[in-house]
Order: sequence, then C-alpha cells, then structure tokens
Amino acid sequence: MPVDSSPSPLPAPASLCLLRTSAIGDVTHVVPLVRTLQRAWPQTALTWVVGKLERKLVGDIEGVEFVTFDKGAGWAGMRAVWNALRGHRFDALLQMQVALRSNLLSLGVRAHRRVGYDHARSKDLHGLVINERIPARSGEHVLDALGSFCEPLGLKQTQVRWDIPVPEEAHAWAQQQLPGDTPTLLVSPTSSHALRNWQPERYAAAIDHALSRGWRVALVGGPSPGERAMADAVLAAGKRRPLDLTGKDTLKRMLAMCARAQLLLTPDSGPMHMANAMGTKVLGLHAASNPNRSGPYSDRSWCVDKYDEAARRFLGKPASELAWGTKIERPGVMGLIGVDDVLERFEAFASSRGLG
Repeated sequence: MPVDSSPSPLPAPASLCLLRTSAIGDVTHVVPLVRTLQRAWPQTALTWVVGKLERKLVGDIEGVEFVTFDKGAGWAGMRAVWNALRGHRFDALLQMQVALRSNLLSLGVRAHRRVGYDHARSKDLHGLVINERIPARSGEHVLDALGSFCEPLGLKQTQVRWDIPVPEEAHAWAQQQLPGDTPTLLVSPTSSHALRNWQPERYAAAIDHALSRGWRVALVGGPSPGERAMADAVLAAGKRRPLDLTGKDTLKRMLAMCARAQLLLTPDSGPMHMANAMGTKVLGLHAASNPNRSGPYSDRSWCVDKYDEAARRFLGKPASELAWGTKIERPGVMGLIGVDDVLERFEAFASSRGLG
C-alpha cells in the first residue's frame, strides 16, 4: 500500500529521534511512520532507539540510524544509549513509549521539541519528559496513534506501508520448510501475555481440522521455554501432526514464512502484526484485548472477537462502556473462544479463497 502524507507547511527538520523500544507488535506499527517521514522528508536524518530483540526485526531498514537499548542490562543499558547519543542534537524527539523506563531513557535525548502522548494516554511521569503532545483521540488503533506522532510536525499519515526487508537467506529457508503451493496455515500459539493464550487442546483441534482439509500446518514460535512448552502441549493433544518449527525460525524467517502462508492463527501477539505487515491474513483470537485497538491493522474480518462478551462477564458492562485500551486479562477469559468459533472463521476464509 503506498504512503500518502499530506504536505507540511513547516520546513523539513534536519534530524528526528524516534524512541520506541518494544514490543515486537508496536515496533512493527512504527514502521509505517518511518515510511511516512522518509517519503515527506527524504533528507531528514532519522535515528531510532529500539530494543535489542526488536532491532533484529527492523534494524536493516535503509536510511535509519539505529541505537540499541538492552533493557536486560539495567542501568548499563540505559547509559549505553546515552553514550551513543552523546553529541547528537535533534530537531525533535518522538517519545512513543510511556513506561517509566522509557521516559527515563528519553532524558538522554537532546531535542528542543519533545513530542509525546496526550494527557489521557500519559503515565509514569511521561508529561515531565515532553513539551508537546499528539492529538487527543479515543478509539484509535495503536498503529494510528503512533502514526499521529508526525502531526505536530505538520504531516498527517493517511495511508501505510511497511516494506520490512527480508533477506534472501530467510526466503530460502522458508521455501525449504514450506515448499510448493500447498495452502498453508501457520499457528503461533503463544503470546508474551500468558492470559491471552488459548488452550492447547483447542489449538490442536483446529490444527487437526485444517490438516484434514488438505492444508499444510506449521506450528511456529520462538525458542523460549514457555513457547516450547506450549508447542509440546499442542502436539500432545492432537491426532494429526503438523510441522513443528518452534524455535527454528528467526524474526526475519518468520516474515518469510508469512509470505508463503495464506493464514496465521494466533492470539494478540507480535507475530499477528508481523503477518499483517507481510499481507498475510490473520485469524486472531481476541477476548482479553480489543481487536479494534490491537488486532491486525489491515483486515480483522477473519478474527474471532469475544471482547464484548468478556467485558460483560468479567467486568459487568459492555465493551462500549470500557475505557479504550482496557485489557481483560483474567483467568479463563480465552475460554470464551470455542473451537467452533475458530473453525467457522477458518472455513469462511478458505471458501473466500476458493480453498474450501
């Protein structure tokens, strides 16, 4: 999708610093803003302070200087960023993260203009490290909120594109794992928020169904013990065996696999947004989080949405009465999503693509 940014009445800044260190999904959402800035102001020097893991996803975007923040290193990681930025003075800082650690990190960025969130979305002393705010809006998708950081600079992001680089090695690896043109379902079962995870036996039932319909299914995920444990539980519960690529891919290889797949089944997670960035459709599982705020940006028609039901059951009110962005991460909330709900969306998608 092409980028279209409204013309700016202001002169192009010489340099901008973007600060968004995590997480994978949110960093993916920042990429369209980078593209908007590059299109409008190709001569502006862009520096992005990003997390150590997240840099593996976006750190090869051309025309951007990346400064890595290793949050696991504690104060040493923060000092390393400050040292890397010593001698830099930016026309503006786009402070796109409100956590206390990120607000402290931003103190090492020298910039006259410091753009942050509106009052409603500020917390953890955010207001003390900024001097301008993005427009106050409710009901926005996270990507649109991040995109609005260019508005105080005189731009407006009206369309988005990602074009995240994918190395040839990653494409070759994905082709080895997923050869040919068999319809492919990727299943990424684990979110970094455990209460967003669906039950392993329900994933297994969905996988069994897809395999019985002639689809190729690949179980994917990172190398962490939690992801391995979830994958093992899914495999143990199934009657049929999918490809198990858990722990074998990298972030770039995941992008390449998405490029070869028709559909990704996942809870609200980083892979959801990576797949969306690659144009892969997502069967998202939403009960703990609102898909209109944090679901796949481009197309949510294949998601299962139990957020309103979760709001009524766990919070005693409809989703329309909740503060925007409310998470319902309660034990049992993902149990509201039944296997039949997922199979209905899967079959609808397959039929729409002539794969039914």
